[in-house]
Amino acid sequence: MSDTLPRPALRIGDERRDVNAAAVLRTVLDHGPVARSRVAALTGLSASAVSRQVVDLIRLGLLGERPELTGGVGSVGRPQQPVDIDTDRLAVAGLHIGVPYTTFALLDLRGNVLYRQELSNRGRTGYAVLKPLLERLPRLLATVPGGRRVVALGAVTGGAVDPERGMTVRHDPLDWQDMPLGELLAQASGLPVQVDNHARALTQAEILFGHPAARRSMVQLFVGHVVDAALAVAGVVHLGPASATGDVAHLPVPDSDALCHCGRLGCLAAAASDTTLFEAAAAAGVTERPDRAGLVAAVRAGDPRADRLVRRRSEVIGRALALLADVVNPDLVVLTETFAVLDPAYLDVVRAEFARRSHLRRDADLVIAQRRGPDALAVAAGAAVLGVLYARPLQATAAAARTPPTWHGLLR
Repeated sequence: MSDTLPRPALRIGDERRDVNAAAVLRTVLDHGPVARSRVAALTGLSASAVSRQVVDLIRLGLLGERPELTGGVGSVGRPQQPVDIDTDRLAVAGLHIGVPYTTFALLDLRGNVLYRQELSNRGRTGYAVLKPLLERLPRLLATVPGGRRVVALGAVTGGAVDPERGMTVRHDPLDWQDMPLGELLAQASGLPVQVDNHARALTQAEILFGHPAARRSMVQLFVGHVVDAALAVAGVVHLGPASATGDVAHLPVPDSDALCHCGRLGCLAAAASDTTLFEAAAAAGVTERPDRAGLVAAVRAGDPRADRLVRRRSEVIGRALALLADVVNPDLVVLTETFAVLDPAYLDVVRAEFARRSHLRRDADLVIAQRRGPDALAVAAGAAVLGVLYARPLQATAAAARTPPTWHGLLR
């Protein structure tokens, strides 16, 4: 395989060609393996236009032909030969930078995790979180299996993140202010880097690979050491002014006396965060120290004290989701939270509180837990770049092949 991606014959101003390529690629993602003739019917493009786009996308490593699937009377010729997303030639890398640890992953173009590793942050904050990661990144990228080429790196984290500037504007638990995350990772990796907030990236992953209702409208709530939310309408993830979708961290939670870093009591970020939950578990003697593994083990062992703590948080989350859903009225609400994923009984607690508190009286079945389990944040990090690749396949691959590689401006 060559050292650089082949360059498509594309003028950067040729938006229509890229739009058509994106339509073909997205249709194959949804329906593949699928014949070119079916792609034409689904997209409304002419057969010749689809054929041209498929040729380009195959050459770029994004699509592959599946002649072994051709069969039946009349299934002769290229128009009937199925094509599918090529999961063997290219890969993307993803980094989720959290408070306790960073997750590194390599994914194929369908968002399947090929390799994943968790790296402890050992309580570091500031640049000290990034220094060992930047040193180790080239070796991690070299672990890509099967001779695939890594074409881009997605990096996601909590707080206010500006994807256009590749900057983490504010991440209070990590003590980051205007951290040039994209620039640092690009220098260390030699790849185009796309930086985003992890709730928005989780939303993008759901739109690409998840529940069909996500493409109509959805709200994503992430509850971890930070609490973030994101909104998407018509398949587009909202990015508001000041790099924020919105800030749910400081929604008031009645009857909570948890002290928030903002100085007030009862903010959602303090009442529902992992930090608060794990500290409460340690204070109650449920765990030896405030960490996820200890509380998960206690829940699995059936400790009633652990169960009460998690159920109490699930009720707080249900109230917050009812408020969000009443304001936005989405088709889907996705919750990314450890215990709702671990045991459906805790998701049921969230749903029951949601149904009790929602003034719109929406069916609580619209609330689902993300379904990628421990891979969720790895897939989200990869989705930060896969979203760009599926939206602008020709421009993204052309830009990745330049020296230095960059995707700056492709989100506009």
